[in-house]
Amino acid sequence: MKYKNFIFIPLLACIFFNGAMANWQYPGTYVGDGWWQDDGARFVLSFRGGASVANATIKNNMGSLTSEYYIDPTTGVVVSAEYWAACTDGGGCENYVYAGVGELAELPASKDFSSFSFAAGASIGLTIPNAPQWRMELGWDHITENEYNSSPLYEGEMNLVGGDVSDVAIYVQSGSVQSTVSTDIISAMFFYDFFDGLYKPLREIIPYVGFGLGYADSKTIFNLSDLYGDLSSSVDLQNFGELDEYGILQFYRSETSSSNIAALVSAGFSYGLSEGVFLDLGARLAYISKIKWALTNKDNTRQRDWFSANNVIYANFMLGLRFEF
Repeated sequence: MKYKNFIFIPLLACIFFNGAMANWQYPGTYVGDGWWQDDGARFVLSFRGGASVANATIKNNMGSLTSEYYIDPTTGVVVSAEYWAACTDGGGCENYVYAGVGELAELPASKDFSSFSFAAGASIGLTIPNAPQWRMELGWDHITENEYNSSPLYEGEMNLVGGDVSDVAIYVQSGSVQSTVSTDIISAMFFYDFFDGLYKPLREIIPYVGFGLGYADSKTIFNLSDLYGDLSSSVDLQNFGELDEYGILQFYRSETSSSNIAALVSAGFSYGLSEGVFLDLGARLAYISKIKWALTNKDNTRQRDWFSANNVIYANFMLGLRFEF
């Protein structure tokens, strides 16, 4: 039983084996008589995790969609045609007159996208022979679900035409949304570590910067609600939900995937715990031009773009371990 402690020796040897390696064991240039000259090339493996902050501009992408409105001339209150019909059936809307038709696609989003989540990733790569300050890494980063919830989704001033009163401009609110987005980024990056010589120093802070390109795959999920009754009368939108007993459209839960090129920059520092084992603290900024949210029908065979996050920036602050051997 007393020999059980020896099972940890192979594990420790795997972690710290670089310190026991002679120059001839490193990859490099053969100089003859069984000797190799170390060129500083190393295989790199890293793991990281931390926090992610996302920001983007929300844009109305619903396409052309008109809605009818009624107005009470004495109070100036404006309601959608669906709400006017329901009010007329119940009484109390006798003073309302037809105000006209407005274009919902012209309404701006009520707020932009800003959210906090978590991120994790891993990379494999190499340090460049005879230039070990440079690293090439192929990496994967997963950014967990960020929420975007807004009620109303769109709001702003709208011009109405064709009504029984002179053309008017009204303040309109449209739709309510609860949604999430998660993103995976596969990237190829170059890093430059600021140190002199062939070997990274131990017990010292080594700053680094990095840059690269990647492939970003984003998955959006959202539930749209017609709180203001201006969407339910659209025949096309009725493909993406079902009318309830009050004539209000209940939209299906929608899922959409978006693929884009991502641009990445990074900065941070590493600290050598032992030869070949480094603590890494850094920030990665990823820029994605557009992530979209789209309505889908019941069997997900049809889509209609509804809104998008434009000029998305993910700022990931992560702590990790990097192994070089």
